Amino acid sequence: MKTFVIGISGVTNGGKTTLAMNLQKHLQNCSVISQDDFFKPESEIEIDKNGFLQYDVLEALDMEKMMSAISCWMESPRHALVEDGGNTEEISILIIEGFLLFNYKPLDSLWSRSYFLTIPYEECKRRRSTRVYEPPDVPGYFDGHVWPMYLKHRQEVEDIPWEIVYLDGTKSEEDLFSQVYEDLLQELAKQKCLQVTA
Repeated sequence: MKTFVIGISGVTNGGKTTLAMNLQKHLQNCSVISQDDFFKPESEIEIDKNGFLQYDVLEALDMEKMMSAISCWMESPRHALVEDGGNTEEISILIIEGFLLFNYKPLDSLWSRSYFLTIPYEECKRRRSTRVYEPPDVPGYFDGHVWPMYLKHRQEVEDIPWEIVYLDGTKSEEDLFSQVYEDLLQELAKQKCLQVTA
């Protein structure tokens, strides 16, 4: 059975989860794993010299548990038969969405397609201010921790050797979905061609 693993990463409040959920609704046999589900308890999160909880780093996440969830999916993915001109093929799609996917080396070999959402500082800060977090953002947290960590991690991503499709997170939800959905259909068609000729 063939698997196709999609990574959707990028800035906080950039639209990763919304995009992943919209894709899941339109792609057959598609599962979603969200990195946000793997944060460690607050008691295990480090505090920096400014008193900010260090949530925007890999160490704040139980990545072993996340890898275990991905491995479980790989061992028994949801699948369907896809018919194409008399040929029947099984394909399963997994979308992994989160803010620190491409900075975690053990995931590198999984990606069939990688997307990275970006939005400008002001828009990101505005969106972040409308969300409720537990624990809540303290004054200065965005400028003192969240945005600097995003810039650091984005720089790391820009040095990655495989292709990452950068997406403008200021586009409408519908436009982003259409762009990625069309791209995925093309990629899935290419993969099928490669499989037939291999």
